[in-house]
Amino acid sequence: MIDFSKKDLLFLAPLAGFTDLPFREVVKKFGVDVTVSEMISSNALVYNSKKTYKMLEKAPNETPYIVQIAGSDIEIIKKAVLILNEIKGIDGIDLNCGCPVPKVVKQGSGSALLNDLAKMGKIIETIKKYSNKQYTSVKSRLGFSKKIPKEIAKVCEDSGADFVTFHARTRSDAYKKDRIDYESIAIAKQSISIPLVANGDIATFERYKEVKEITGADAIMIGRGALGNPWIFYQIKNCQQTVEKEKIKEIVSGHFDSMLDFYGERAVGIFRKHIHLYSKNFPNATTFRDKINRVENPLLVKEYINDFFS
Repeated sequence: MIDFSKKDLLFLAPLAGFTDLPFREVVKKFGVDVTVSEMISSNALVYNSKKTYKMLEKAPNETPYIVQIAGSDIEIIKKAVLILNEIKGIDGIDLNCGCPVPKVVKQGSGSALLNDLAKMGKIIETIKKYSNKQYTSVKSRLGFSKKIPKEIAKVCEDSGADFVTFHARTRSDAYKKDRIDYESIAIAKQSISIPLVANGDIATFERYKEVKEITGADAIMIGRGALGNPWIFYQIKNCQQTVEKEKIKEIVSGHFDSMLDFYGERAVGIFRKHIHLYSKNFPNATTFRDKINRVENPLLVKEYINDFFS
């Protein structure tokens, strides 16, 4: 169960290529309350993509666990929901109404749904009607090119969503720093009675407090702000401006262990993108990355990680 009365309720946002099972397992250990799968194509799910089914797997500690789906065809969405109904351990289904990626938008999915709120509402109703999961939710932007947070929030509530997440930009704003707008999330929050989760550019404890205060949100979702910085959740839970180096080492090392368990020998190559981000602001990071890039032996990688972050 998701306890929206909890004062520091934290969600991990879905991020393609990053928030896989190992990453979710680690952040769950260090402060995240609710994890969300990487965005799942409803089409890929219905057509039995092995890669997609792999992406649905969850770690033992992932409860509550939400699966996010994307799509625009109501019949396909229905079939995807019926498939998810047969998979145990999923606590909710989230509809992606925020992805700004052109190939997703061209298919009428993601943030494209913000141009057709009536259709968006019908899709939410379909999920709610056919899902046997506890939660139906929506992750949205503030609008496609025009900000309409109140209208979007009302459609979500009226269509049966149990809660809604808002990213503090429109689709047209992409990820531009100067376009972040938490005040519009506050407008959405004031217009509905269901819980609202705030998201967007939250990478420090100070920003977390600021967003909570401005939006009045019931929870905070962090995605890109956790890349290379997954200890942000630990900081928030422990009200710390900084985090001790030993804790960083514990998190990075634990992440690599989870990668090995999930991906086997492929883990070393996949983990490099994370290592590059983790080491970014540390002394001698360039030398460390160069060493990691040349190593295939997991035991050596583990040794280098422990030495570097000690």
